[in-house]
Amino acid sequence: MNRIEVRDLRVAYGDREVLHGVSFDLREKEILAIIGPAQSGKTSILRCLNRTLDFSPDARVSGAITVDGQLLDRHTDVEALRRKVGMVAPLPVGLPLSIYDNVAFAPRCAGISGRAELDATVEQCLRRAVLWDEVKDRLTISGTKLSGGQQQRLTLARALSHRPGILCLDEFSIAIDPVTTMRIEEVLRELRPELSIILVTNLTQQAKRLADRTMFLLKGEIVELADNGVIFSATPGDRRTFDYVNGKFG
Repeated sequence: MNRIEVRDLRVAYGDREVLHGVSFDLREKEILAIIGPAQSGKTSILRCLNRTLDFSPDARVSGAITVDGQLLDRHTDVEALRRKVGMVAPLPVGLPLSIYDNVAFAPRCAGISGRAELDATVEQCLRRAVLWDEVKDRLTISGTKLSGGQQQRLTLARALSHRPGILCLDEFSIAIDPVTTMRIEEVLRELRPELSIILVTNLTQQAKRLADRTMFLLKGEIVELADNGVIFSATPGDRRTFDYVNGKFG
């Protein structure tokens, strides 16, 4: 079963088209990595999937996106979509709330008000983000007082609090240390049996470690999308793939 199906997706900002008709699927319970140089259109794909591109007034989108069999169109319940498609941004963005309230915010919006249920949800999400043991005794302090790596894990916990079926991560390790990066990578491996994950990363070795399949995006077009055993082999389907993953450009 495909969780997401994208067909002939085109995105333009004003007169500048950044995605030129890309098509791909996200399968059930897989990690799909998207790699490619800066300005390849990687983030624009993610912003289409949960409709945050709607916030860009000059953006134009065409093509078809289906999430769990539902075509995204002007009738789509965007709030429900964003609960289903969780997003973790490149830089940690904590709400100006306590650690507890950062994670409890979405469940409260969904109608959960019982303290016991909220407590259980907050603890579960913080544990899954490998943050609980570090913050369990100071849940009332502002999330913005945490270190950068802790804030990124708090962002992950907040995304998980929506109980999404699909999780999108946009270069989550760009501003955190290697130890925290490896801890979050382990979390993603543990989440694979429960979620479908799209991982945009500028680290080709991270894609190799984590993903089942990898898409190589270049100048708004898919050069190659294949199992990792092909993408990171000595003979991928396109020479440009070999050159990029081996650091010859990008």
